[in-house]
Amino acid sequence: MKVIKFGGTSLGSPSRMKTVAKLIKNQEAIIVLSAISGTTNSLSNIAQLLYRNDRNEAKKEIKQLAEGYQKFAEELLKTTVQLKKGKELIESHFAYIGSFTEDLFTLHEEKSILAQGELLSTALFQLHLEEQKIHSCLLPALDFMRIDKDLEPDSYYIKHNIEREMVHCNSSLYLTQGYICRNVFGEIDNLKRGGSDYTASLIGAAISATEVEIWTDIDGMHNNDPRIVEDTFSIEYLSYDEAAELAYFGAKILHPASVYPVQLAGIPIWLKNTMEPNKPGTKIAKDIENREFTAIAAKDGITAIKIKSGRMLLAYGFLRKIFDIFERYKTPIDVITTSEVAVSITIDDNTNLDLIHEELRYLGEVEINKQLSIVCVVGNFSHESMGSGNQLFDCLKHIPIRMVSYGGSQHNVSIVIDTNHKKDALISLNNGLFNSVKND
Repeated sequence: MKVIKFGGTSLGSPSRMKTVAKLIKNQEAIIVLSAISGTTNSLSNIAQLLYRNDRNEAKKEIKQLAEGYQKFAEELLKTTVQLKKGKELIESHFAYIGSFTEDLFTLHEEKSILAQGELLSTALFQLHLEEQKIHSCLLPALDFMRIDKDLEPDSYYIKHNIEREMVHCNSSLYLTQGYICRNVFGEIDNLKRGGSDYTASLIGAAISATEVEIWTDIDGMHNNDPRIVEDTFSIEYLSYDEAAELAYFGAKILHPASVYPVQLAGIPIWLKNTMEPNKPGTKIAKDIENREFTAIAAKDGITAIKIKSGRMLLAYGFLRKIFDIFERYKTPIDVITTSEVAVSITIDDNTNLDLIHEELRYLGEVEINKQLSIVCVVGNFSHESMGSGNQLFDCLKHIPIRMVSYGGSQHNVSIVIDTNHKKDALISLNNGLFNSVKND
């Protein structure tokens, strides 16, 4: 059995949702759906208005979104019976969202609101499948998807509860929601933005799927960001490690955490294009292609922190003290470089930056720089290869470089630059590493 995930853009209009129904007809699979494109952003905006106690504006946003869904249902559902069900369903969900304008608003309520997007998309899609005489069974993600006290997926719970849910259905086609889950206290929670990919991967591992397919609006993983760089191309094969590096460092087509569960289980991932389903897309599996440079990705919103201290010279335990501070504030580190008297690190979460800064000051002089980007070049940089570094940095000889990380993985070179140089860097690397090869 496959696991097939469709993103918000794949469901972004009634015609696209109908296309998805045709794609999954006669499949033996669990279908994971995101919210319809734009919904999560609207729901997040409603939540922010409620945090500010701007209830009238929140009610306007809710009314506008509800009207959009009613029009969506009118175009999607053609029989009187199904359309009536769809409209009643939408009214019920938006009455629930509207109830939050009448009382105190908290983080728990926000997560309940955000969950409505996936609940709506799966329910409307199920109604459309019924109308098309395509038999399917809805598996509520809130009945089997759970995170533990460390906010990590509870794999044991997921495996045993989804198996139990599937036994209750007499079907070869199942629907479920991506992104949403419950926490250890049973409250509605989520796997964060892009979490539908993660849901699909976790389900794939739980049921020992034959493969996991991720369908979006682009034909696989590209060698560079097609929104910024012209003349990019789809990569036919990626190793798990290459895909994980690219996803973590900015490739938007895949959630960073979604590779690991299927990698452990040895399940291949396919990245496919809903709008052009006949294109081959990208296959992610264990084997690696024999190539030096695979792809480039960039991650914005980076902050660099340098800790300079004469006490670091020949001192053991200094790095541990730094890492302990970041661990206490649950702030992951992306890139790290060291010298005899200084340590430079980057983070992409500034939530606790002021508190971290205050504690680091006891260890030495602290310098903080924001508005940076990490440009990640992924490939096969074995320790025996020669010349790749020269080729890479020759492309960037006109770009001021803040930090470089190389050697932690044979698949990745990470370069930290000012964000205003990112576009130039991506284009230069694309021309130097890929277009020159094609021209040759």
